[in-house]
Amino acid sequence: MKMHKRITIKRVGKAVQREMYALANPGFCVKCGNEQDGCEPDARRYECEACGEKAVYGAAELLMYF
Repeated sequence: MKMHKRITIKRVGKAVQREMYALANPGFCVKCGNEQDGCEPDARRYECEACGEKAVYGAAELLMYF
C-alpha cells in the first residue's frame, strides 16, 4: 500500500500508544495524511473527513504495513 509521506512509523507508533493508554481511536488517511479520531484499531477504508476519500485506516492496522 502506498502511504502519504506524512505517515511515518514514528507517528503511527505514537498513535497506537495513545490507543493503549488513553481513550483515543486515531486513524490515518493514506491519501492525504490526515489524522482523525473515531477509528477502530482495525479500521480499513473509512471515509476521510479532510479529503473525502475512503482511505482511512486504524493506527494498529497501519502499523502492520511498516
